[in-house]
Amino acid sequence: MNKDLVAIFEYLEREKGIKRETIIKAIEESLQVAARKSMKGVGPVNVTIDPKSGTIQVKAEKEVVETVTYPEEEITLEVAQEIDPTAELGQFIQVEISPDEFGRIAAQTARQVISQKLRSAERDVIYEEYRHRIHELVSGTVKRVVKGATLIVDLGKVEAILPDRFYPKTEKYHVGDRIQALLWEVRDTENGGAEVVLSRSHPEMVEELFKQEVPELNDETVGIKKIVREAGYRTKIAVYSNDSKVDPLGACVGVRGTRVKNIIRELNNEKIDIVIFTEDKVQLLQSLLHPIEPKKLNFDKEKKTIFLVVEDEDYPIVIGKRGMNARLNAELVGAELDVKKLSEYQSELSFERQQMQLEEGPELDVEIDKIEGMNQFVIDTVKEAGYDTPRKILNISSKELSKETGISVEMADDLMEKLRKIRT
Repeated sequence: MNKDLVAIFEYLEREKGIKRETIIKAIEESLQVAARKSMKGVGPVNVTIDPKSGTIQVKAEKEVVETVTYPEEEITLEVAQEIDPTAELGQFIQVEISPDEFGRIAAQTARQVISQKLRSAERDVIYEEYRHRIHELVSGTVKRVVKGATLIVDLGKVEAILPDRFYPKTEKYHVGDRIQALLWEVRDTENGGAEVVLSRSHPEMVEELFKQEVPELNDETVGIKKIVREAGYRTKIAVYSNDSKVDPLGACVGVRGTRVKNIIRELNNEKIDIVIFTEDKVQLLQSLLHPIEPKKLNFDKEKKTIFLVVEDEDYPIVIGKRGMNARLNAELVGAELDVKKLSEYQSELSFERQQMQLEEGPELDVEIDKIEGMNQFVIDTVKEAGYDTPRKILNISSKELSKETGISVEMADDLMEKLRKIRT
């Protein structure tokens, strides 16, 4: 009994999930190739392996003749009848050959073919086991770290890889650490096998974590419209509800924030912003910026750009570290953001006013109530204060106009913005 071979069968079945008959077939085919290469002149070779004992039986086809001229291909009638009493001259019978006779080259060939066949069998097992689980969460143990920071993760039957570019730079792992990741893809390797690729950096990772924590996502009471992410730092999610009685924001956050806290913990304290989705890009942006209120906000639909002015102290928050917050907000909203500090915006307005005052165009000296699209209340108010032409209004700042007339600074800014456009 070949105990070593049986042990190999059991190991591959248990650890790799490869069926015994698949393993046996691979070894039989490899030994047949080895036999043909090492035993020149031998006829067709048949190799069989007992699945229980591991015993290898190799038989070659030989012709029954009176006198043997080619020992590799022929056998005498007397010897043939010892194997098969019914043997007759001219027949072909199967003659058993010892595997030991294959020699070194045969053994090497057998190892190569076995290795190739088993890689192919393992690839099929991997595909069968994992191809239907793409974008599902899986758990494993870090087995080793290779190529800098790429992780080899033991999932049980197979080892998966977690490339360093597929998990946040803020995360550090060591051999033996438990890890949860997204099954990103199953791909072929150069040596004919297959490998499972994991990810912790893609937005889908966050989506699957929410599905684990929020039952309403699984029964489609609520849904996730879009996720944008800077892995390791911040994720922004727009959610919606298919049931008017269910608050999608509350469902995702959970009572006292329990649901989202579990996800934040799994993501090593990555910040998560959740807003209710709306088709109105301006309204969606305002939800993302809350509690910050822009001093001015315009949406150019043709250029798909939202221009906003914020207080100087709010500017760093709106932009975020390395521009991350503004970049993620723009991606989630689906429009470019042009953000300016209030002081910078007012300086630009002041410069533009000065330039306009130097112009001699008659449009700056017309009665203000003759300009179309102006708010009548604002017109009456500024006229009462003596500012009855665009030139007079543009001669002072928004704050001065507000102080002189009693209108708000925002109204004064809006008025000046409209007056700037009368030249075009």
